[in-house]
Amino acid sequence: MRDVTSMLPLKLQDIALEVDGRRLLEVTATSIRNKRRTVVLGPNGAGKTLFLKVCHGLLKPSSGRLDFVAGKSDAEVRRRQAMVFQKPVMLRRSVRGNFTHALAMAGFGWRERRRLADETMAHFGLSALADRPARVLSGGEQQRLAIARAASLNPELLFLDEPTSALDPTAARQVEEMLELLRAHGMTLVMTTHDLGLARRFADDILFFHNGRLLEQGPADTFFTRPQTAEAQAFLENRLVW
Repeated sequence: MRDVTSMLPLKLQDIALEVDGRRLLEVTATSIRNKRRTVVLGPNGAGKTLFLKVCHGLLKPSSGRLDFVAGKSDAEVRRRQAMVFQKPVMLRRSVRGNFTHALAMAGFGWRERRRLADETMAHFGLSALADRPARVLSGGEQQRLAIARAASLNPELLFLDEPTSALDPTAARQVEEMLELLRAHGMTLVMTTHDLGLARRFADDILFFHNGRLLEQGPADTFFTRPQTAEAQAFLENRLVW
């Protein structure tokens, strides 16, 4: 990770996102802390992905404040975070070309792009796929590529939307191992998932959403053993609450 002052925590205060008069997201107050693994939980339609997009700057909230550490420019904040989507976005290039293109867009020179691409592929076990077209890879391989491509940019903060959804157990475990490597290197990770087993193994902190509202937040061990809301309790017991 960069040897610079962290831009975290990311603080959100009185955040609301409204579309056509309908409130889709409401966060009274929360923060993303440095070098923590935050898992965002909730049923389908709870607002988890919207929350990631607001935090990452892809969606502008209708009201409220979203602040990184004072003194960081918008350009620097953008450079120091990345997001991996539920359906990986693959460029019409080789695996290596996906890395070098992303690095070029981030301003790296040709020699540095090649070096970082090769180092990242080796680090995450993708070297054997370097010359294959990215769009012919399996779902698990594409997800690993998407995460490794984001990691090659060395972000301080990485958002991941359902990174193991629709993957077989082996591929899901490979993705989880990648995330552990990123955590070990000091990266702050914010992830949505429906896999409660993964959430229990992975999370330091939990944010629980229901019907677009952040209902509960806190340490993972507290959430899983002593949920504070009826909605969270029902979610953990696989019961639907409307």
